[in-house]
Amino acid sequence: MKLLRDILYKVAIQEVHGTNELEVQGVTFDSRTVNSGFLYVALRGVQADGHSYITSAIEKGASTIICEELPTEMPENIIFIKVKDTHEALGFVAANFYDNPSQDLQLVGVTGTNGKTTTVTLLYHLFKKLGYKVGLISTVVNLIDEVEVKATHTTPDALSTNRLLTEMLAAGCEYCFMEVSSHAVVQHRVTGLDFAGGVFTNISHDHLDYHKTFDEYIAAKRGFFTQLGKNGFVLSNKDDKRAEVMLQESKAKKYYYGVKASVDFKCRIMESNFTGLLLKIDDQEVWCPILGKFNAYNLTAVYASAILLGQDKLEVLTALSSLKPVEGRFEYTRVNDISGIVDYAHTPDALENVLKTIKEIRTGNEQVITVVGCGGDRDKTKRPLMAAIATQSSDRVILTSDNPRTEDPATIIEEMRAGIDPTAKRKVNAITDRREAIRMACAMANSGDIILVAGKGHENYQEINGVRNHFDDMEILQETLNELNA
Repeated sequence: MKLLRDILYKVAIQEVHGTNELEVQGVTFDSRTVNSGFLYVALRGVQADGHSYITSAIEKGASTIICEELPTEMPENIIFIKVKDTHEALGFVAANFYDNPSQDLQLVGVTGTNGKTTTVTLLYHLFKKLGYKVGLISTVVNLIDEVEVKATHTTPDALSTNRLLTEMLAAGCEYCFMEVSSHAVVQHRVTGLDFAGGVFTNISHDHLDYHKTFDEYIAAKRGFFTQLGKNGFVLSNKDDKRAEVMLQESKAKKYYYGVKASVDFKCRIMESNFTGLLLKIDDQEVWCPILGKFNAYNLTAVYASAILLGQDKLEVLTALSSLKPVEGRFEYTRVNDISGIVDYAHTPDALENVLKTIKEIRTGNEQVITVVGCGGDRDKTKRPLMAAIATQSSDRVILTSDNPRTEDPATIIEEMRAGIDPTAKRKVNAITDRREAIRMACAMANSGDIILVAGKGHENYQEINGVRNHFDDMEILQETLNELNA
């Protein structure tokens, strides 16, 4: 229970109809969850407009309405607050309602096209090894120390986030590591949060179905760093050509990491194979049982973040050496001398990085067989690019379904085919059924060969026409290899 005037702190109010001395019992943007004395925030969404449900919210007991357009009829006993952007207002309202929990945590946000999940997950496990109680908000899972909370979005809505942070504080957490998506920035899901630091991994074409242009996508990512305060830090991958652009308008203290450039936190790759990486970070060698040269960037970002959060260098490096790979991120298996890799590579850049890493590790005599698809109801421009990259860097390619959602899988595959050079078509097969595609790859493989199953990674389901069916790439890959090589 909070006074309305306190909940409205920092909200850009245009008009108020009624008193702000009212006690508010709860806050929601879903009219179905309204109870007596609630504040209802009318959000404009892609599929629905919360303004259409104001009457319903009032009927269910809402005492206060925040909206962008005032209704023609306003009951005298209801307080109406007009704002320019209800999404932004909800960010501040949610933070105030929950007593600004982010101010009492060391909250670090990680954004970029690739590497977000790996970086926040490794940070979570690193700080657990350093002896702290830690929170995690990620695409895969939300964790309140060791208690799992189901993740529905890469970045939850503002109310859910502040509720999670409050529960983390109650559980004794001192740190929280959080993925920050471009959607979340634009939709003000992180507005009102007090970040101790922000990390930029990299940027490439993605989510253009939502942002429409690459410039809009960049602007969304940059918006996260713009909101960070002068007491926080920003850590940017200097090897990405937009590393400095991302931080142009940030008031936070700026630091850079990288493998190639001259930076504050330098990493050299000494050795890379199917058992892990030997790295030299800040002139100290450390072995990490995590595969892939692209993970050198993620591990360096993790190390640098820990140092900027005041942790001891040797303790961090020791903990770093014991971290395990993140599920579905260059996840490795070996059955009867056939290597299998499952990776969440769902963008052209990510797929290229995975295949480049495989090329660097392979001896040259074995086949690389790639199984890849593209998600439905998502950015179509990357489909031919994904197929082109797969065929350029693989000996055999099998195009298949990913999560087709509401689209026809065969149509998605045909759109991928458009990117294949005519000279490479002979090495490409197409099988709509993903299970059968993985089975074909396993049947093609000989001793020493490498199978890459790309796209879904950690996802243990396949979504077809709104229905999610159990589907685990690694599970099916291992089962099939064991069956065929029994």
